[in-house]
Amino acid sequence: MRFIPFLLLLLLASSPLQAALEGSRPNIILIITDDQGFPPLGRHGHPWLKTPNLDALHDASTRFTHFMVAPTCSPTRSALMTGRHPEKNGITHTILERERMTLDATILPQSLKKAGYTSGIFGKWHLGDEHEYQPDQRGFDETFMHGAGGIGQRYDCSCADAPDNKYNDPVIRHNGTFVQTKGFCTDVFFTAALGWIKTKADKKEPFFAYIATNAPHGPYIAPEKNAKHFTDLGFGTEQAGFYGMVENIDENIGLLQSKLDEWKLSENTLIIFMSDNGMAGGGSGTPSKDLSPGHPFFNAGMKGLKGSTDEGGVHVPFFLRWPGKIAANKDIPTLAAHIDVFPTLAALTGAPLPENQVEGRSLLPLLEGNTTDWKDRHIFAHICRWPTGAEPNNFRDINFTVRNQRYRYVGASRAEAKAKKAKSAGTGPALYDMETDPSQTKNIIADHPEIAAQMKAAYDQYWKEARPLMVNESAPMSPTKPYHEWFNKQKATTGIPPWIAPKL
Repeated sequence: MRFIPFLLLLLLASSPLQAALEGSRPNIILIITDDQGFPPLGRHGHPWLKTPNLDALHDASTRFTHFMVAPTCSPTRSALMTGRHPEKNGITHTILERERMTLDATILPQSLKKAGYTSGIFGKWHLGDEHEYQPDQRGFDETFMHGAGGIGQRYDCSCADAPDNKYNDPVIRHNGTFVQTKGFCTDVFFTAALGWIKTKADKKEPFFAYIATNAPHGPYIAPEKNAKHFTDLGFGTEQAGFYGMVENIDENIGLLQSKLDEWKLSENTLIIFMSDNGMAGGGSGTPSKDLSPGHPFFNAGMKGLKGSTDEGGVHVPFFLRWPGKIAANKDIPTLAAHIDVFPTLAALTGAPLPENQVEGRSLLPLLEGNTTDWKDRHIFAHICRWPTGAEPNNFRDINFTVRNQRYRYVGASRAEAKAKKAKSAGTGPALYDMETDPSQTKNIIADHPEIAAQMKAAYDQYWKEARPLMVNESAPMSPTKPYHEWFNKQKATTGIPPWIAPKL
């Protein structure tokens, strides 16, 4: 028997698996759903919604149980792409030219390309519809997407999808050319993504697949069989559409996982699942009313929905599945956020981080249980959306929140500020202990003014840094709608060809 020196044994025993994860270069599939939020998932305690495939993904994953994003979609998506808070990306709205991600940022696929990765987007971009803002100009090699913030949307600015587009048989812009697809939009996006993934795998090229569904965003339209499942239970049309879309997403998650297993890709592919903001109200139902007999509204005990600075507006699922490399069925309660995705993926792939841009942290130490050097921090969110042309500084102290591991500080709402009730009990700035009161039932700001002051000071410093980077505030409304112009020109010349779906 050969004896290994004691020092070497000690080094081997203390060597973290993180060293194996760092630079391990897995394929990456990032799935982000639109307006689903945290509650509509069986494993999150939903009392009647069945999500067997998401439940299986949950069980096979490490989950960050306190994962924070922005209250609405474009802001969160910009944070994923840049590793910094949305306002520093110029994102202060979802329309009106204020959804355009600053061109000064280096974004995730651009960094991944330097590490030899090929990147594809399938679904929703919503970070600028004008040519220079499009993902094919910003590092994505494969683009299969709709315009604006949703299929068929249009506004009085450049933000608009192809004219009169629909969830069923949508027209999609594929690598700069519009194609006519067949089928429900979510099914189409997953099919396109899987076809592309297989071509990359066959060539043994590392890939980053960004599957960004427009579902279950409104209008609430689900495949007929999924909607019928809920209308048969007595649901209203919109609620049947919302939960039917979630059910359809779940089916596609199952297809994705089965195909990865079939193609023997699971062992070298990281799947990340998340949502872009809290669960949408309206489509999900009314908090004070059952959706149908025996089917109560469910918000996982959280206060607030999409568009809120409370926990329910910004707390989403975040699952990481990589069999044999990342632990299955493990919860990590440490606070994490959208700004951490870029640095985490950069650490995994060996991609460089842009200088003086990324505010987030690599989550690899937490995935390995190394919390010794992990310091608490503040995560910020603001429902900007002030009127176009207004000075953002006038809205600094309303509609914002600051979160650290234990506390949530919430600024006054716009309505409260307007009514000059910001200092009234229960209406103005509030502080909540999220460990003992996760539903935010008791404002403890009077008991802990020093904590509130510290969190507000951190926010003030953040705002001071962010205000000069809000580059879209004086942008004039574009007189053109690029997706309309491109579509109409192609239709009048070469026409809109049918999309040939890949064989899976």
